[in-house]
Amino acid sequence: MNLGMFFALLGAALAVGMAGMGSSYGVGVASEAASAVLSNDPSKFGKMLVLQLLPGTQGLYGLIIAVMVLLNVGILGGTPVGDTMLGLQYLSACLPIALGGYFSAKSQGRVCAAGCSLTAKRPEESSKAIVSASLIELYALLGFIVSFLMVINIV
Repeated sequence: MNLGMFFALLGAALAVGMAGMGSSYGVGVASEAASAVLSNDPSKFGKMLVLQLLPGTQGLYGLIIAVMVLLNVGILGGTPVGDTMLGLQYLSACLPIALGGYFSAKSQGRVCAAGCSLTAKRPEESSKAIVSASLIELYALLGFIVSFLMVINIV
């Protein structure tokens, strides 16, 4: 394997790995809070499920970028990367979703946990908890969009 391919694959691994780690942490934190609520009132399952799922989207964004890179660099199709600079471009293109996904998912998990507490006390306010958590999603989407645009424009 040449150095260019190594850097491209490192980028794909970081995109899926870091965004996935952030998502697993965020979903875990939100799920712990939701479990506490559901132990007292199982009828709130639907509202809790939305708050549990929200931090998981960053992992999906990272996976999409990683698959796009693998399609472009000859692993799942495309032309194998031979140039070190090209590999570094792919690595750079993966960083926005890797870092943005990691940090936003962790933060979103904490906000969703707080939203579970709010919903436990005032179920009619669950939409406010979802909106608060969705504000953090914007930054994951920005990282995804930047990574997407960079990957599709690498020549």
